[in-house]
Amino acid sequence: MPEQKMPVLETRKLGISFGGLKAVSDFNIKIFPGELVGLIGPNGAGKTSVFNLLTGVYPPTEGTVILDGKPLNGKKTYQFVEAGVARTFQNIRLFKQMSVIENVKAACTKDIEYGLFAATFRTPKFWKAEKAVTEKAMRLLEICGLADVSELPAASLPYGRQRKLEIARALATDMKILLLDEPAAGMNPTETAELLACIQTIREQFGIAILLIEHDMSLVMNICERIQVIDYGQTIASGTPSEIAANKRVIAAYLGE
Repeated sequence: MPEQKMPVLETRKLGISFGGLKAVSDFNIKIFPGELVGLIGPNGAGKTSVFNLLTGVYPPTEGTVILDGKPLNGKKTYQFVEAGVARTFQNIRLFKQMSVIENVKAACTKDIEYGLFAATFRTPKFWKAEKAVTEKAMRLLEICGLADVSELPAASLPYGRQRKLEIARALATDMKILLLDEPAAGMNPTETAELLACIQTIREQFGIAILLIEHDMSLVMNICERIQVIDYGQTIASGTPSEIAANKRVIAAYLGE
């Protein structure tokens, strides 16, 4: 028999309650290396709560989050990042007054191998590390189509390019899985098309797993190979885009029926 790949990310019976209200219940998903998976559902379905569970923002009240076979329950948010989970947010969270390249360099913590002495006195070790981090940040900006604005303040970028900068910064953490929380929200059609092309390029060049949250079902249908649908915090369907499109229960959830 062919050897089966281990999921990059897996959840088992994951759930969370707030004051007796179950926001997410019995959520199970497996995402394998290189997969682009969509998580969709109507407004208030629990999508962002799932993301917060997968990134350590919320500790689960039940179930387990597993990365590369290792449980992450009890870990802090920064430990999720160190383990290889990176995310973007629905509301853009950039260092607005810092330059574009400085935003990306700020996420290169794994590449900083010098101490306080080297940083204070600008030793050769400091400059060597700084050169490597700057080159890495520029490579990521090139991939995301932002190399031409690397020295501009992040706040000066148009909305769509700020979204791509947030993705470039997430890539700088050397993640194993990238979680994108409604990255196309608020974008016009041109910006959305550019963003989707950027996501495809990232997937091809890095071979990483990507989980994409979206409210817009048609957008996810165009880019994801597998989709999971939740409503009221529970999975109601899972399958290929064509299977999801033909699922009457999914359509009813979106229509509020």
